[in-house]
Amino acid sequence: MNISIIGLGLLGGSFALGLKAKGAPVTILGVDSNPRHASQALAGKIADQILSLPEAVAKADVVVLATPVNTILQQLPEVLDMLPAGAALLDFGSTKEQLCAAVATHPKRGQFVATHPIAGTEYSGPEAAFASLLEGKTMIICEREKSDPAALAVVEQLCHTLDMQMRYMPAAEHDLHFAYVSHLSHISSFALGLTVLDKEKNEKNIFDMAGSGFSSTVRLAKSSPQMWGPIFTQNRQNVSEALAGYIAQLQQFKEAIDARDEEQTKEMMAKANEIRRILG
Repeated sequence: MNISIIGLGLLGGSFALGLKAKGAPVTILGVDSNPRHASQALAGKIADQILSLPEAVAKADVVVLATPVNTILQQLPEVLDMLPAGAALLDFGSTKEQLCAAVATHPKRGQFVATHPIAGTEYSGPEAAFASLLEGKTMIICEREKSDPAALAVVEQLCHTLDMQMRYMPAAEHDLHFAYVSHLSHISSFALGLTVLDKEKNEKNIFDMAGSGFSSTVRLAKSSPQMWGPIFTQNRQNVSEALAGYIAQLQQFKEAIDARDEEQTKEMMAKANEIRRILG
């Protein structure tokens, strides 16, 4: 099976390495606009060949779009236009509603399976990819009723090969949920990083006092702006709603602390402790 991966970074690269590690009979045809990334993908045995996008699509049984979501939005209709009959197209975008809408009336819409692998790290590029990233993780599939059974079956089989779990949901529901459980946490981490960096301008030793709590909370601030900027833009309505709720909670904490109302802060923290029940 020829799998053409457009975008040879963390997700695209890990997908390729994971399939190879499982012994899947695949040839990976790679496409990347960054020549350095293309060379790294070859050196790291992510890709077996580097081709132009039209060449890779023409030879593909499966095409994976693993580029930033603004690029996926442009590539989806173009790749569907040139997709061979019987081939399947999937994307790894962290937003789904706008992407699905972009090809809703495309004559080859059935060959497209809208997917989102729930996996990642704060690092990017081919050198960040590793074979076990997707193993045991969840693959969200949106609008499966709009995908041809054959295309859906191919994608599901690839997920099974990687030992991934699958969940199915509407695209709008996906974007709403991920605004809260993923996109908001990244904004929070970026904002915390900026806050402490601003303080560091005047207090040069502040990072010497940073413990594991700070490191774990700010970890996501290392994430790629090129990837996350378009996500926030495409999902701006849901992200704005999530931010409004978060800011309101922060304001409540500030007001309670300013008022020296320790009981109020304890009540808020105890309520937040309920997250243990959900996350185990």
